[in-house]
Amino acid sequence: MTERPQTPSRNLAVTGMACAGLAFGMIGLAFASVPLYDMFCKATGYDGTPRQGLAPTATALDDSMLVRFDTNVASSLPWRFQAESPRVEARLGETKTVFFRVTNNGTTPSTGIATFNVQPGLMGGYFVKIQCFCFNEQTLQPGETMDFPVVFYIDPAVRQDSNTAHLSEMTLSYTYIASKNGQPTAALATTGATDKTSKF
Repeated sequence: MTERPQTPSRNLAVTGMACAGLAFGMIGLAFASVPLYDMFCKATGYDGTPRQGLAPTATALDDSMLVRFDTNVASSLPWRFQAESPRVEARLGETKTVFFRVTNNGTTPSTGIATFNVQPGLMGGYFVKIQCFCFNEQTLQPGETMDFPVVFYIDPAVRQDSNTAHLSEMTLSYTYIASKNGQPTAALATTGATDKTSKF
């Protein structure tokens, strides 16, 4: 019994279905890549992304690092944003809490969300956030002020890494941008004019 040869139209249909499946698979991968990349960065500290974790279990070292705080607000958001102190001295392995104050200077309610980064980027793997307001959407009424804590520690393992052992200071930078439904309404690249402040 001989096989019937496949017709050109059947071959085209199979090829079309394969291409459509590949296209849908690539679209799904594109949507999944953002949260997967975010999870990877938070777990490893890659590209200056602070790690998220629990309170330290190791004893704090008699060694410290200066942590500077850089606060910015996108020009589209009428907020004032500042840390209670522009810098703190943090012992390695010791839990620290720093408060940040946000005020809506506008005449209407507005909503914002904070993004963050650590510099130098190599410190991302050793700066561990226990509690943070970043990526939590906040809505402030006109004239309203709110205080948000950041609880963190610096992993003592920073001194065992030849790339970071010599570092004596780092910067934790936050930028508030306008948001809607938990998503930024403008790219960070358009923050342009920023409001940099230092003290309450």
